[in-house]
Amino acid sequence: MSTVPREAGTNPRGLGFVVDLANLSTAQPDFDSDRFRSLLADHGAPQRILDAADDDLRQIRDATRAVVDVLRSEDVDEAAGRLNGLLELYPARPRLVKFPGRAWSMHLDTPGHFDRAEWLCATAAFALGLWLGERGSAAWGTCAAADCERFFVDAGRRTPQRFCSTRCATRVRVAHHRRRNVADPDA
Repeated sequence: MSTVPREAGTNPRGLGFVVDLANLSTAQPDFDSDRFRSLLADHGAPQRILDAADDDLRQIRDATRAVVDVLRSEDVDEAAGRLNGLLELYPARPRLVKFPGRAWSMHLDTPGHFDRAEWLCATAAFALGLWLGERGSAAWGTCAAADCERFFVDAGRRTPQRFCSTRCATRVRVAHHRRRNVADPDA
């Protein structure tokens, strides 16, 4: 279940993959190559990437932890510092790419010596950095539901997002309503 809208044009900078990978990593820190390959397929990865999903799995898990650290940053200056650190460690050149049946989108060319984990850090830092710059804040977070630790990207335009999904938001509102009615049955 993605925590970023997937309707056409609403997936900010492809951050759905970044957040879904971070959620996989926190739920299953030792995720296996089949689960990783499935996540890649869900996000439209080409076959050559799916075929190589086993190669750098340990390094990808480690790289994902660095991305999780950024997503846990609620302070914009802390998040920017962490992102700048990743961008310094994993520099890459942005370029426009057009995949069949899709609009032009920004992607990264990485140095030839980069492995997939380094590419992942560079791409995630670039995407989150663009999003932070556009929004002017760390426009992501961890779900406010007490029993949920999923990350989300705040793609809304009005009030800050607090929950990873409408399901979590509804559960919290219903629980609050029930507690209020038990405390004051005449209300």
